[in-house]
Amino acid sequence: MAIIVTGASGLLGSALVRALRDEGQDVVKLVRREPRADDEAYWQPDRQEIDRAALEGARAVVHLSGASIGGRRWSAAYKRELLDSRVQSTRVLAGALAGLSAPPEVLLSASGVDFYGDTGDRVIDESQGKGDGFLSDMCEQWEGEAARAGEAGVRTVLMRSGLVLSGKGGVLGQVVPIFKIGLGAPLGSGKQYWSWISVDDWVQAALHVMKNRDVVGAVNFTSPSPVTNTRFTRALGKALRRSTMPIPVPAFALSAGLGEFARAALLPSHRIRPGKLLDSGYRFAHTSLDEALRAVL
Repeated sequence: MAIIVTGASGLLGSALVRALRDEGQDVVKLVRREPRADDEAYWQPDRQEIDRAALEGARAVVHLSGASIGGRRWSAAYKRELLDSRVQSTRVLAGALAGLSAPPEVLLSASGVDFYGDTGDRVIDESQGKGDGFLSDMCEQWEGEAARAGEAGVRTVLMRSGLVLSGKGGVLGQVVPIFKIGLGAPLGSGKQYWSWISVDDWVQAALHVMKNRDVVGAVNFTSPSPVTNTRFTRALGKALRRSTMPIPVPAFALSAGLGEFARAALLPSHRIRPGKLLDSGYRFAHTSLDEALRAVL
């Protein structure tokens, strides 16, 4: 009754694996090389190869694989990599699960709040439909492949994550060095909402939905307290005890420096409510951004 995890070496995967093992769970990591330990199994989604025997009888599967969205400009080739690393891997995994004689009870598959597109200052939950843009289209295709497991009877949860706050990388790993030298500043108008979640809450929310059989479909993995980018900037500066720049970085400058990544990932507004987590009884450890930043930093 192992729990299978893809992307286990990443920020979220490594934190989740630690938490599962702390609970005494047997975890098997899918790796894209020859397995070197009993807790590893082989897959290579680019070749449509996967160790189906490792999946038979598993308790749950958590799928977190995907190329990093941030940290670089998006060329046409890298956008294809972003898409393929998610869609192809999910297609291979969900197809394998659908063909098992003893499939897992649940599949938790990663996605993002980018599914909703730019929603301005409206508070939205999982009932909101798809938005526009490359990331929204990618999330739709990504989730569509995971749905194949659901069609085969596997309870499928689509984890639409916001910005995950961790002191070990992710968005903070990219921006903290800038803030530490006093160059932190709001981006664009600064009025766009950023929906965030602490890494501890992300992990505990994943464990919560894994165990709660009533939770199915899209689930927003975000704190119930989204903030504007300006508020985020001030809170991070305060947590690091650094002043921040009073003048925002203009949207045109961000676009010139970071290209489509800035326009698609930094400037859109996501004011998200984690409706299904709250309704299913999940209690957040960190509902205040200041508190969350203190905890992770």
